[in-house]
Amino acid sequence: MYSYSDITPYIQKMADVSQKNNAIRPEMYNEHHVFRGLRDMDGNGVVTGLTEISRIKAKEIAPDGTEIPCEGQLYYRGYNVRDLVNGFMRDHRFGFEETVYLLLFSELPDEKQLNTFSRVLGEYRSLPTSFVRDMILKAPGRDMMNVLSRSVLALYAYDDNPDDISIPNVLRQCLQLIAVFPMLAVYGYQSFQHYHLGKSLFIHLPVPGKSTAESLLGILREDGAYTALEASVLDLALVLHAEHGGGNNSTFTTHVVTSSGTDTYSAIAAALGSLKGPRHGGANVKVVGMFDDLRAAVSDPGDEGAVRDYLVRLLNREAFDRAGLIYGMGHAVYSKSDPRADILRVCAGELAAEKGCEEEYALYETVARLAPEVIAEKRKMYKGVSANVDFYSGMIYRMLGLPNELFTPLFAVSRIAGWSAHRIEEIQNAGKIIRPAYISVKPERSYQSLYERTRKPQ
Repeated sequence: MYSYSDITPYIQKMADVSQKNNAIRPEMYNEHHVFRGLRDMDGNGVVTGLTEISRIKAKEIAPDGTEIPCEGQLYYRGYNVRDLVNGFMRDHRFGFEETVYLLLFSELPDEKQLNTFSRVLGEYRSLPTSFVRDMILKAPGRDMMNVLSRSVLALYAYDDNPDDISIPNVLRQCLQLIAVFPMLAVYGYQSFQHYHLGKSLFIHLPVPGKSTAESLLGILREDGAYTALEASVLDLALVLHAEHGGGNNSTFTTHVVTSSGTDTYSAIAAALGSLKGPRHGGANVKVVGMFDDLRAAVSDPGDEGAVRDYLVRLLNREAFDRAGLIYGMGHAVYSKSDPRADILRVCAGELAAEKGCEEEYALYETVARLAPEVIAEKRKMYKGVSANVDFYSGMIYRMLGLPNELFTPLFAVSRIAGWSAHRIEEIQNAGKIIRPAYISVKPERSYQSLYERTRKPQ
């Protein structure tokens, strides 16, 4: 057997060969009229399907037919998400369970329906006997998204009817996954803490009758304690991350994989693999890291000139990860504003006041104000730039004492609701496998025998 060090030179050599022989020039996409990333030349998504689940509004049509950027709006099943949030917050209720009901069944529940649905989710909030020991504690992972993915795939083996894709069975599977995702994520983190970092191991069972947000905080914290505001803010974050149109990468992945006729566990595991990518679900971790770097680089965070200079250095690839990005700014669809960020901004301010983090919040506000100006000066833009949902969610999770390792899994705990709704919609309304076309740009070549290839002059 080769050791890793033995084969490293060979792997590097062959990687160089692969890179040399597989270079598709960026300009070739224009030559062949292909929209790279399924986005047209104006940055608009290429339409690939229809959905009733959610809608994003970032433009309005003027009388002359031109498109005008507007304040961003997000609709769940036709309801403006701002109205949904105002409704349950005005009543001092948790909203995630109600949102899940709406996304799955396309109607808002009455009080009896909501109580019954919440009770069903609570009853499903348990894992098979010995699952935590055998699938999580015995195989501790360093990345919680990988732990989530393999845990979901492992649950297939515990399902008596895993491959049945009738709507009642898929709905049952989805409800069970929605219920246990907080446990899979948190228990995976506790395992990581214990086996990789040497911390104490504790596994709390969810308290019956609690909301998803309360359950997550209760099983994560050693003492199981949390304030009403903490639970309310986390619940709000779950609501705002639950769904965002059919075109985002992980939801589109759910549609593509579902269209093949595969089982629910495989489809959701594929969506998790998509969300794990830093271009999709990992952005809020990048935001927090960027602000840590900003505080280390700028002696006085109240000095707006110094903060502006740091943002310029970010765009010039001279600071943080040198990617040339100001994380948390801009969105593929929204231009003037991201409604989720607008809502979280207010809650972040309230939480900052409770936690004594007013200076931190002020720094975020400064960057949110200055970054669009700096980007406009340094970049050619086809639309406006504003803070997106990741900008404030990372700060909120940090103030809640949530570890960075759980930021993206928290996204999954929420987005499983939208994935489930889209999986059911795809099963109900499709019937065709999703198979887009690629244009081959490799010229035809004549075959040479192994002898000819071997004798060929080097």
